[in-house]
Amino acid sequence: MLEAHKISYSHRKFAILENIDVSVNYGELLVIVGPNGAGKSTLLSMLANEIGKDEEPIYFKNKTFEEWDSRQLAHHKAKFSQSNSHDIPLTVKDVVMMGRYPYFQSAPHKEDREAVAKAMQETDVALLENRDYNLLSGGEKQRVHLARVLAQLDNDIAHKLIFLDEPLNNLDVLHQHRILHTIKNFTGRGNTAVMVLHDLNLAAQFADKVMLLKKGKIVAHDVPDKVFTKETISKAYNFPCTICPNPVNKNPLIIFGT
Repeated sequence: MLEAHKISYSHRKFAILENIDVSVNYGELLVIVGPNGAGKSTLLSMLANEIGKDEEPIYFKNKTFEEWDSRQLAHHKAKFSQSNSHDIPLTVKDVVMMGRYPYFQSAPHKEDREAVAKAMQETDVALLENRDYNLLSGGEKQRVHLARVLAQLDNDIAHKLIFLDEPLNNLDVLHQHRILHTIKNFTGRGNTAVMVLHDLNLAAQFADKVMLLKKGKIVAHDVPDKVFTKETISKAYNFPCTICPNPVNKNPLIIFGT
């Protein structure tokens, strides 16, 4: 679904990414991990066609982003950003409805309202629909924007793509797992997700493939149990760790510290 080669990016002559190759299959959840400053969010923004547009072309469904009609592209891909505006003078329902703007001109249709209701239910903000967005907690705002992105991709198109930059920030354990199960259900229907996460154990539990970055370069890119080894993780994070069997599944469990 998504393919790019030799992605490099510099800012003020400082190299942030160097020769990154990415290929993401249909129905796959790729999780990008790495220490602070590894280039994770920059890579996600480049793959989403937000920065570095003069670099090597990125192919989405065998077409470059320049070959897509911008309005139609919004029906096929969406991105959840790490930072969103904290001052939006709208109700929760209206913020989520922003995800449906590519589908209507002046007033939402029945299917738009249904998509918004479904997305709010999935992210557990349905009971907040008439609340003032500005009065919500950080975790509640996070879930509202996740609902907005999910509502955007609620359509009959096959093989959609969602980018998520640290979507679990400010979320409690229940909602972290609820969102990750929602994303896995999304990819289970043949769609694709590319996600930046800090929690390596959640990445090990939910990812189909993991890409580990350090200082703008790929350290490892494979299935979780091949990326999350004691030697690889300790070297990437400059901190000792132990790899244990996960009692819930066969994926590795990472414990940091001596």
